Amino acid sequence: GKIIMDAEGAFTNVDAAMMIHPAGINLATMPTLAATGVKVIYHGRSAHAAAGPHQGINALDALVTAYQAIAQLRQHIQHSERISGIITEGGQASNIIPERAAGTFGVRAANKEELEVIKKKVQGCFEAGASATGATLEANWAQASYLDLRTNWPLAHVFQRNAESLGREFIPYDKIPQSAAGSTDMGNVSYRVPSIHPLMAAAPAECTIHNPEFTKYAGSELGDSAAIDGAKALAMTALDYLTQAELRQKVQEQFEAEFK
Repeated sequence: GKIIMDAEGAFTNVDAAMMIHPAGINLATMPTLAATGVKVIYHGRSAHAAAGPHQGINALDALVTAYQAIAQLRQHIQHSERISGIITEGGQASNIIPERAAGTFGVRAANKEELEVIKKKVQGCFEAGASATGATLEANWAQASYLDLRTNWPLAHVFQRNAESLGREFIPYDKIPQSAAGSTDMGNVSYRVPSIHPLMAAAPAECTIHNPEFTKYAGSELGDSAAIDGAKALAMTALDYLTQAELRQKVQEQFEAEFK
């Protein structure tokens, strides 16, 4: 997505970037976490589980050991950090020692710097699984991480005022718990240029995104209204930015202050 666009220089001559995201509420920006992913594979040695289990190296044991180590690590991480994962391969037959096991994990933290710290701790859990069993670890971390969103508040406040002029009611951003955060490649863009990522209500407040119930609302009049109001508010904000030198100055000053 935008990470590839950024790598290809798509934002080199861009002064500011804006997008909206559907949600259950109207919010000036989206609470975010930096995020990355890893695909982990353990290579062991197969053997007959009855006739010669001692001849095998159990790749599944290595992955389960790592999975349990991560579960224990969760007791000692910050409230803003998240680790999730699934086992995608666990063996071919119950009477054969698994020679290969694989899993996919996601790691999130409050920002780019803290993400690097927790990645090292998770990597240690993977290595523990290999060390305990003798299996060989192959950990393929994502080449690029989703960064935390650095909201440009002068621009976000203008967007909110424009959306409010269309009848939208916004929830104060400081009332939203950090635990409600997600991750987005717009965070990477916000490190490059002044950016905003507001939320527009396309469903009732009690309906969370990325589930079948939200799909139903997104295809309803609520979803259509969010798309139309969002497009209007973005257009109005773009006009304000292009026609108001003072706003452009505030946007740029805030962006530069963010990265001193």
